[in-house]
Amino acid sequence: MRGGVLGMVWQLLRGVGYLALYVLLISGTDFVLFNLGWCFIYLGFLLFLPIATPIVVQLLLGFLTGITLDIFFDTGGVHAAATVLLMYLRPWVLRLLTPRDGYDTQDSVNIHQMGWQWMVVYLALLTAIHHAAFFLLELGSFQVPGITLAKIVVSTLYTGLTLLIIQLVFFPTRRRSR
Repeated sequence: MRGGVLGMVWQLLRGVGYLALYVLLISGTDFVLFNLGWCFIYLGFLLFLPIATPIVVQLLLGFLTGITLDIFFDTGGVHAAATVLLMYLRPWVLRLLTPRDGYDTQDSVNIHQMGWQWMVVYLALLTAIHHAAFFLLELGSFQVPGITLAKIVVSTLYTGLTLLIIQLVFFPTRRRSR
């Protein structure tokens, strides 16, 4: 019980850290690639949640994360809609990518536990879904398909690469059993 509470507190602190990093540093124009690619680093909080996180908690965290950003940037619910969709589809993607032996109850989304291939596919699918929803909702239609598609692709690559680097630098390596 005590480990569970500490784990939840750690996840919430991690979420606040991702949001603060995005709001205070990354959301500025200095981190935009060719006016096409944005780094939505806050997705790391949602995508790196433990695999056993209940769907209701995932949806709630997705909504709270998105609505917080919508309040900061006055984006009218675009972040909230995209993050709720992301969290709704996350369990489906996890089932799609389930290893042959299944997941352990202790597994987390960690490149050191799941491997490169699993992590790249996981990040590519979910960030592309989020970015497609975000940019289509932001535009309000599909009037400029070339620019919209470029924003989705470049932002997915930018965010995915950044989240891979975060995984390599800040997430612990595999624990070896003795």
